[in-house]
Parts: sequence; structure tokens; C-alpha cells
Amino acid sequence: MKVLVIGGGGREHALVWKLAQSREVEKIWCAPGNGGIAAEAECIAADVAEVRGLTALAERLGPGLTVVGPELPLVNGIGDAFRARRWPIVAPSQQAAQLEGSKIIAKEFLLRHGIPTARKIGTYDSASKACDALRAATWPLVIKADGLCAGKGVFLAPDAASAKDFIERVLEKGELGPGGQRILLEETLEGEELSFILISDGHRFAPLVPTRDHKRVFDGNLGPNTGGMGAYSSDELLPPKLRDAIIENIVAPTMYSLLTDGIAYQGFLYFGLMLTKAGPKVLEFNCRLGDPETQAIAARMDFDLAEVLAEAAAGRLDPSKLRWKPGASVCIVLSSAGYPGKFETGKRIEGLANAEKIGGAKVFHAGTKRDAGSVVTRTSGGRVLGVTAAADSLDTALAAAYEAVGKIHFEGMHYRKDIAGHANRVHAAGD
Repeated sequence: MKVLVIGGGGREHALVWKLAQSREVEKIWCAPGNGGIAAEAECIAADVAEVRGLTALAERLGPGLTVVGPELPLVNGIGDAFRARRWPIVAPSQQAAQLEGSKIIAKEFLLRHGIPTARKIGTYDSASKACDALRAATWPLVIKADGLCAGKGVFLAPDAASAKDFIERVLEKGELGPGGQRILLEETLEGEELSFILISDGHRFAPLVPTRDHKRVFDGNLGPNTGGMGAYSSDELLPPKLRDAIIENIVAPTMYSLLTDGIAYQGFLYFGLMLTKAGPKVLEFNCRLGDPETQAIAARMDFDLAEVLAEAAAGRLDPSKLRWKPGASVCIVLSSAGYPGKFETGKRIEGLANAEKIGGAKVFHAGTKRDAGSVVTRTSGGRVLGVTAAADSLDTALAAAYEAVGKIHFEGMHYRKDIAGHANRVHAAGD
């Protein structure tokens, strides 16, 4: 099998790494890839937003399977374009991808089908009307930009002044671009977040192991939202009773409701959940694997990923084939200073080989490129590396991941020291 992976971040590096372990895979291309992926697959320059260009690339290469990482090509319809040509691809339809492409469409879907979610206050394309709605608000309040905003479109407003500032920056100043032309106001849910991701072939689905992401840039969940500063996975995250409740009350109704809406969902579907006192509720959908959740998930896979994805693309998913290593895994994201705002690039990265000498550790690249024999940080992403480790317990995986982090250095390197809530127990070398 020859496989094309679309994307160039840490998620795609984890996919390439795991796909390459399959005895069925003889060749992997990654478009556009990054400095780390280049050591494990052939990287090809590409614009992931341009479905026409990606289609032309696949026609030239002739892959037996295409796996799509980022959301933009999904929302732009790559799944439809490939399936119209009978090319095997792991990707939902453009219509299905609107569950991620529009927070408002997702909210209307959840409410229409009675799937547990936060109460909707209103949707607005006018800053003045949105600000008027704040007079009756209960604080804190959640404000969501409707479209794709690279993980920066959700704001938890503690008061009216901060809410008004965010609304005006989005709707009047256009700081979030096309993704910020409308906003959604909804109540705040309290509890612990959980990432529940599944793979579906359009009829059957199979859950992946549970993960928890860390969105804020600083320790203690402080600072602005990012694309994700770290994630971990362990069986303790999802006790059997809670897992059954999520599948019965959220996952199964969602998959059935999609079918009743005329959508046979094929690909990965990510349920961002809040575990409230009243039970699990949906915060958001993503129509692809999460990043950095994928890095933690891949570290626990004990099955042939290429085989499972090929069968899912062909409508023949066998959920019994998804087997998992016991224990836990952790991914620590190393970012450039200033991320998620402006950050410097071109910084040389040292210590990568030493980091991977730590037992159970693997360094997944995101915002890197190769330059004259060195690996340096690049302009296309403030998240640079995802240092990942798996072990038989969460504490052991955390210790290995942070030990590996301590071997790496680049100017301005930043990371959270409290991933999985263990800041008082594990620290990187030199702290």
C-alpha cells in the first residue's frame, strides 16, 4: 500500500510514524510535511487549503489510501472530491465537516436532536446586537467565533468589559479573519474536559482511547487559548460507567442523527466533552483527529493503523481490530516564545537525538524545517515539537516525557510544566 498523508504538524508526524510500522505500507508521502516527517516519509510541497491542487497531486502519485490531518481541506470538500473519483480516503464529506466548520451549525444540530450541550444564548453578526445581549448575561460567558480560527476562536469572558472587547475585536476589527464573521454566545459549563474521538466507516464506529488536552498557554490553565499545549491518555480517564453514558447519551444519538440528516459519516469524529455534574455534554465537534491528542493516542496503538484506516475508507471497519497498550501516554508541546501571538522563527533546535534515547519517548515535529543540515523552527506554526512518551503508568510516562524535554533546547522554548496536573511531581531538567 502507498499512503498519502495530508498536513504538516505533530498530528501528521504521529500518523506517518504509526503508518510506517505497517507491513502493508511500502511508501508514504506527506504533503507538505515538516522537518521531522522528512526523515520518515517523502515530503511534497502543497497548500492544504487547495483541494484542486491536492487532487492533482493524488492523481499524479496514485496512493492506495489518503489520510487527512487538518480541518481546512475537510471543510473545503476533499472527501467529496476523492470519493467522486473512487479514491480511498479517510475524510468526512464537506457537509459533515460543517460540524467543525461552523460552531453555529454544530449548535443547531445538537439542539435539534436533543443531544446534551450548553444552553444557547444567541448568534450575532453585529457587535452592537451582541453587546446588547450581554446585559442579561450570567458570568462567565462563552463566546465562540463561528468559523475556523486555529484554536483561537473561543473566549471565556469573566465580565461584560472583557466580553465587549472580544466581540469588537472579532466582529468589527476582524482579528480572526473569515472565521469571525459571526459569533455564538452560550452558557458556561463547569467540570473536567475530555476528548472522545472515534473512527467511522459510515455505518460502524470504533472509539479511540480517551485523552485530555490542555488548551491554555501557561501553567494553571492561565493565558490565552492555543491549539493545545499537551495531552495525556490513560484508562483511568474514562471509567466503564462513564464510557457507557457517553456512548448511550451522546455518541450513538449523534451518529444516528447524522444518518437521519442524510449524512453517512466516514472518518474521524472528535467529541469535545465537558463532564458536568449533570452528565457529559458536548462543547464542540472536530471532524478530524485532535492535535496533540493524536500523539498520545498513537503512542498507545497496538494495531495496524494502515489496515484499519483502509478498511474504514472501504466501508468495512472492524472495531475489534482496535487494540490498545495498557498504561498511559503523555505529549508535552514545546512552543516558540510568544505563541499563540507573534513569535520568532529560524531558531536552531538542539538535543533531538538525545531526547529519543529516553526509554519510551518519541519526538513528533510540528513547526520545524530542515536548513543546511540542522532542524530549525519555522513560520507556519508556533507549536514546534510534541515530546511524547508511553509507559505502564501515568507517572512513569510523565517522568519520561519531561526527562526527554530536558534534553531539547532552542532559543525562546516554552512549555507547560503541569500537563496531567502533576506539576509538583515531575519537572524538566534544569528547572
